[in-house]
Amino acid sequence: MPTVRDVREKAGTEPITMLTAYDAPTARIVDRAGVDVILVGDSVGNTTLGYETTLPVSVDQTASHVGAVSRATEDALVVADMPFLSFGVDEKESLENAGRMLKEEGAEAVKLESGPHTVDLTEKMVQLGIPVMAHLGLTPQHVNQYGGFPRQGTNEESARKIVDLAQAHEDAGAFSLVLEHVPSNVAAQVTEAIDIPTIGIGAGPDCDGQVLVFHDAVGLSEWSPSFSKQFGNVREEMESAVEGYIEAVEDEAFPAEEHSYEQSDLDRIY
Repeated sequence: MPTVRDVREKAGTEPITMLTAYDAPTARIVDRAGVDVILVGDSVGNTTLGYETTLPVSVDQTASHVGAVSRATEDALVVADMPFLSFGVDEKESLENAGRMLKEEGAEAVKLESGPHTVDLTEKMVQLGIPVMAHLGLTPQHVNQYGGFPRQGTNEESARKIVDLAQAHEDAGAFSLVLEHVPSNVAAQVTEAIDIPTIGIGAGPDCDGQVLVFHDAVGLSEWSPSFSKQFGNVREEMESAVEGYIEAVEDEAFPAEEHSYEQSDLDRIY
């Protein structure tokens, strides 16, 4: 099983692959396919729990999904995405919430949507043995502050801030950094400026790795962001299967003889 050190050492040597997963069956598929890192993202709120944003996702909900993924994963590194307000408000509570994902649910690391407020917290977590994946650029937990999901780092001041924060989190001990929805040339400069691997999503080809939401990658989402790519059409296959089931039941073609079992000595029970 890869460790955070293995992931860190991949920087600049070979591409890192990361996908989200939120349940055991999906985790098994992703893990057996050979992905390096499984992120149990707070995107579970949008993809699985029916929320419009990630903000309502709770620590208990996250823990449940992290545990399911961890139990089904044998080879990939499992990273728990810490949900909104589970960190950064109170240090003791932040550490306990993050530690729970490792101690009770089997994750190997946590991801924090990062900013100036998470530098010291990252250092403290790392000191206590909680590996941290930082996350800069578009941070969806700030949706209300952004007024949507706009591209970040689009002027010199904001781009420089991303570089500075990336270096600060590296110094604090983060083992990797997600860059989301930033110009590709900015992501390339961040990747050049730090030694830990960058993992991009909507950040161009020059990052050390890439991450996508599972539902977007396999074609299960009704909508996907422009920087995503659909590598299959699972939604169409599922719709076809469900329609086939309904048709078979209504036509009395299912269950057939091979789907049933008779107990001969129970032919007459009255």
